[in-house]
Amino acid sequence: MTREVGWSRHPCMLTSQPSHLVRFNLNMIYELLIGLRYTRAQPRNSTSGSSNRFVSFIALISLLGLALGVAALIVVLSVMNGFQKELRTRILGVVSHVQISAQDGALADWQATLDIAVKNPHVIAAAPFVQEQGMLSFDGEVRGMIVRGVLPEMENRVADFAAHMRIGKLDALKAGEFGMILGSELARALHVVVGDKVTLLAPQGLVTPVAVMPRMKQFKIVGIFEVGMFEFDSGLALVHLSDAQTLYRMGADVSGVRLKVDDLFAAPRIGREIIPTLRFAAPNAWISDWTRSHANFFRAVEIEKRMMFLILLLIVAVAAFNIVSTLVMAVQDKRADIAILRTLGASPRSIMSIFIVQGMLIGLVGLAAGVIGGVILALNVDVVVPALERTLGLQFLAKDVYYISDLPSDLQWRDVTIISVVSFVLTVAATLYPSWRAAKTQPAEALRYE
Repeated sequence: MTREVGWSRHPCMLTSQPSHLVRFNLNMIYELLIGLRYTRAQPRNSTSGSSNRFVSFIALISLLGLALGVAALIVVLSVMNGFQKELRTRILGVVSHVQISAQDGALADWQATLDIAVKNPHVIAAAPFVQEQGMLSFDGEVRGMIVRGVLPEMENRVADFAAHMRIGKLDALKAGEFGMILGSELARALHVVVGDKVTLLAPQGLVTPVAVMPRMKQFKIVGIFEVGMFEFDSGLALVHLSDAQTLYRMGADVSGVRLKVDDLFAAPRIGREIIPTLRFAAPNAWISDWTRSHANFFRAVEIEKRMMFLILLLIVAVAAFNIVSTLVMAVQDKRADIAILRTLGASPRSIMSIFIVQGMLIGLVGLAAGVIGGVILALNVDVVVPALERTLGLQFLAKDVYYISDLPSDLQWRDVTIISVVSFVLTVAATLYPSWRAAKTQPAEALRYE
């Protein structure tokens, strides 16, 4: 006759689980059931009934606070992601993803450089450009700006000027006609409209027997663009590449080649991959990308986003630690029940688990409500905000003050996951101390006045 070790028999069936696993499962079941029961207000008499209802009311407030904090955190981060994406789109609509330039300012044989660059599988398009400083004069008004010479048919592939043209088209720039397209703020400062002729003064001067005279050329305004970034709208003028080469005496050289890549965030790596291939075609070339040219701006936006995350996380932390007061009151209210459970054989670990279940249930319900509400609101910001503006009769972002007059939203599930995990950890941490205090309850002491 063999003896079964570690197996549990039941009057009706023979289980195939070890006895310690059966005990573990039963413990988990009763701890879960009691924890769920304690979460609801179930009065037994008038005194304890009022106490139970008050504890449940505090638990409801903690739940709603946690839900509100999580929802606010998701919505705010989504709006900040939207602003970051909108700014990045507007800036990179004018600034190149990757730029190949010459160290001396003049890139010779740019066509060979362009052909080598586009062989990289990550390069979508490329275009040459001439970029120099200049000064515009019209009817007594003078403004300094950046002159950029472009080939319209190629520039449309690497930049989004065509989508930001308010008046005219980029194709209106013709070689030899000396046409010019201005940013909206620059045109407003000079009081010019399409059809006016402005005088461009180049810093390169003409040496004459009398003195050094600045080079001047009249350009006809053929278009106006508005990117939405003051830096470009107030300080950039577009001309045809050949006109810029003629004005600045560059011959067939250009200032560099602009590249558009398939992945914005891979621009530094793509630039490093292109450098070795330019060794013979352009030995004096160097490469920069948008992460360098506007590093401080994007870094500031990222730091602001992180600080907002930390500040709003404090709201979640306050709501989560409200669970501490809820459980402390619940432990005080259930001292007699704890003593009876201990007398019946419940271990301190089981008592602790009961109140952890109670706190985690409050946290999980609040977290779920916050995530659902936050995601729904973040996905419908473009509908909710206009409705609030119509109801309240005001505009949060006035068009005549802000370049971005609508609240953009970009919900990123990575942020939602991080918020959910951090909130859950805070909730679990909030349950530990009250549950530990409950486990330390002595049955005789608790039942002395019952």
